[in-house]
Amino acid sequence: MSLTTTRRSIRRAGVPYAFLAPGLLLFTLFLAAPIGYAGYLSLRKVKVSGLGLGSKSRTEVWAGLSNYARSMTDPEWLPSVYRILGYGLIVVPAMLGLALLMALLLDANRTRPALSGFARISIFLPYAVPAVVASLLWGFLYLPRVSPFGYALGKLGIGTPELLSSSWVLYAVANVAVWGGTGFNMIVLYTALKSVPTSLYESARIDGASELAIAWRIKIPIVLPSLIMTFVFSMIATLQVFAEPMTLKPLSNTISFTWTPLMKVYRDAFVRNDIHSAAATSVVIALATFLLSFGFLKLVGRRAFDQEDS
Repeated sequence: MSLTTTRRSIRRAGVPYAFLAPGLLLFTLFLAAPIGYAGYLSLRKVKVSGLGLGSKSRTEVWAGLSNYARSMTDPEWLPSVYRILGYGLIVVPAMLGLALLMALLLDANRTRPALSGFARISIFLPYAVPAVVASLLWGFLYLPRVSPFGYALGKLGIGTPELLSSSWVLYAVANVAVWGGTGFNMIVLYTALKSVPTSLYESARIDGASELAIAWRIKIPIVLPSLIMTFVFSMIATLQVFAEPMTLKPLSNTISFTWTPLMKVYRDAFVRNDIHSAAATSVVIALATFLLSFGFLKLVGRRAFDQEDS
């Protein structure tokens, strides 16, 4: 093999890594490095000497796993985990179910592109609204005294439920996430459906298949890999929910500073000034996110993607 051929082979082998380099650099700087630094902080603690007033009275020392033990035995930890599990059981099925339904309805109406385009934009538009703004808007609608819906129901003699009460607040927060996230997932699923040639559906109709049968036996199996991907994204977003309950917190005393695990991290770091305990909780959340995502993909991913390849 000549020297020129060897150089060409090396250059070709390096092309994929050159394309991956910007993404790997951003991943390292903004995800891997912060997680690594949080892991380092989680193994340290501040030792106070004397009254803690001198310049050298506070020193950072090795703490081992004591921060993890203290964080996991916090009486507010398990309630926040149970709350986020209930939140996920509401949000993920509702959001993905609505997204799949809307994608199927839009795909069934391919003959009217103008109407389909307007519907796509209308459904996707809530996703473009920042979570804080969406939470403020919904919070305004949740308060009976300022909500136009509460005023209209009052005029009709119908009582307005306290949607931010302890009985309803979980559903109120979940509604904000469903309203904001359905459009994004719908676009992902609809894009997968658009890649399927219409001749496949026409053949099924010639064989006598109804629209419901086509959706159940052809369309849903085709979008299954995309559905799995959106499920993983939704699960990650559920574990990291913060903006919605944090924004609604001033409107109701039923949402505490530890309503979700990520809110507990915020409380420990910026209210209690205990950044080491907050780092330990952050590492636990990151590990739980990785294990759940990886475990789910190992469980169902191979079956779904093998089906796509076949």
